[in-house]
Amino acid sequence: MPSNDFWKTYTYTGWGRALSATGEIARPERQLALTTLPAAPAMGQCRSYGDAALNDGGRIVDMSRLDRVIGFDETSGVLHVEGGAQLGTLARIFAPRGWLPPVMPGTGFATVGGAIAMDVHGKNHHHAGTFGQHVIEITLVQNGEPIAITPGNSLFRATVGGLGQTGVIASAKIQMLAAKGDVMMVTERRIPGWDAFLSQLDASEATYSVGWIDATARGDNLGRGILEEGETGAGLVPAPKPSKSIPMNAPRFALSSPVVRAFNSLYYRRVPMAGRTVVKPIQEFFFPLDRLHNWNRLYGKRGFHQFQCVVPSDQSPALRDMLAAIAVSGLASPLAVLKRMGPGTGGMMSFPMEGYTLAVDFPARTEAAPLIHRLEEMTLAAKGRIYLAKDALSHADHIQAMYPERAAWAEEAAKADPDGSLQTDLIKRLNLRRLK
Repeated sequence: MPSNDFWKTYTYTGWGRALSATGEIARPERQLALTTLPAAPAMGQCRSYGDAALNDGGRIVDMSRLDRVIGFDETSGVLHVEGGAQLGTLARIFAPRGWLPPVMPGTGFATVGGAIAMDVHGKNHHHAGTFGQHVIEITLVQNGEPIAITPGNSLFRATVGGLGQTGVIASAKIQMLAAKGDVMMVTERRIPGWDAFLSQLDASEATYSVGWIDATARGDNLGRGILEEGETGAGLVPAPKPSKSIPMNAPRFALSSPVVRAFNSLYYRRVPMAGRTVVKPIQEFFFPLDRLHNWNRLYGKRGFHQFQCVVPSDQSPALRDMLAAIAVSGLASPLAVLKRMGPGTGGMMSFPMEGYTLAVDFPARTEAAPLIHRLEEMTLAAKGRIYLAKDALSHADHIQAMYPERAAWAEEAAKADPDGSLQTDLIKRLNLRRLK
C-alpha cells in the first residue's frame, strides 16, 4: 500500500471552472502502481466541463503520466495504449503513418480513458459512431486486480460511456482509422438560416462535418452559421498557426452581448459568400481551440457552463426553439456548435442518438442557470438527452428519464464497485448509482 506521501492535496476544477473540488490526488507513473492504490475515481486531463472528474473531499487518481504506446500493428491499425494517452498526441504520431484515432472530440487533450468513459463523439459520428465502438479490448483495474474485457458482455457496455464507475481504465486496444494523409481538405460555406443548415447537414456526404452557429442571430437569420466539411488528404502540410495563451481572466464586458454579436457577425462573414476550400493541419481542424491555451479564462473568474443536448431527427424544431430562446437571452458566447449524429452508440450510458446535437457555452452568470434549466426541460420534452461530460446544472429526475438503460448500468457499477469508491461529484449530484 502506498504511503501517505503518494497523495497530495489540491484544489482543482473542471474545464468550465464553475465547479471545483479539494482532495487528495495520486499521479502513478507505472501501471503496476494502479494495482497498489486504494480504489478511487480516475481523472485524465480534466477536460470534462462540469463535475464528472471531481471528487470533493475524496481521492482521485490522475492518469496523465500513464500515456505510453504499448504496441501498434502497422498492417491492421490496432493500437494498444495506456489510458492517459492524449488523442491529439496520437493523431500527431500516427497521421503521418496513415492512421488516426477513429473518433476525436473537440480537444486533443482528451485521453483514451476519458474518451472511453464518456464514449465521446466527433465530427464523423454520422459515419463512424462513437469512440467506444472502435475499442477492441479494455484493461480495467478493479480493487487492485487488472481484468481484460471485450465487446459483447454487459461489463464492457457498462464501461463504455460508464463515467468511470466500473474501474480504472488502465489501457485499451483501439482499431485506428485509415487516413489518406496528414492534412485536411476543408470546405467552408456560409449557411443563411436554420432550415438551410439542417438541409445541408443531411445532404453532406463528407467524412467529417460540423457547423458553427451564430447563437445571437434572430428573425430570418436565426440558425445561420458556417458549415465545415473535411476529408483527410496528402500533400504539403501547411504551417500551423502559432499558439497563444490567455494570461488572465477576461473582464465581464469581453463577453457582453454587444461584443459577442459583433464578433459573431464578423466571424460569419470571414467565409466568402461563394464558400471556399482550404488546406489545414489535422490538429487545426479537429482541435481548433487547443492552440489558444487556457481559453476558458475568456469567461472570467466565475467560469462558464456548456449546454449540450441531442434530440431525435423528427424533433429538430425543438432545437430551433432553443436557439430562439438563447438569442433573446443575450447570454450566448461565440462558441455554439451543431452536428448531425448517426445511430452509433457504444454503451448503456452513452450520450449520442440519431438526430442533431447542439452545444452552446454561457458565462457562469446568475441568469445562466435558469436559461440552462429551461433548455434542459425543452430537451426532455423533445425526448432528447443531455451530455454528462459537459453538465454542471442538470436535474437528477430529468437525467434518469433521458437515459433508459441507467438502472441496468447502475447494477453493473454496483457489482464492479460495491463500496461506491469510484463515485464522483457528478454521480452523487445526480444520484446515478441508485439501484431503483
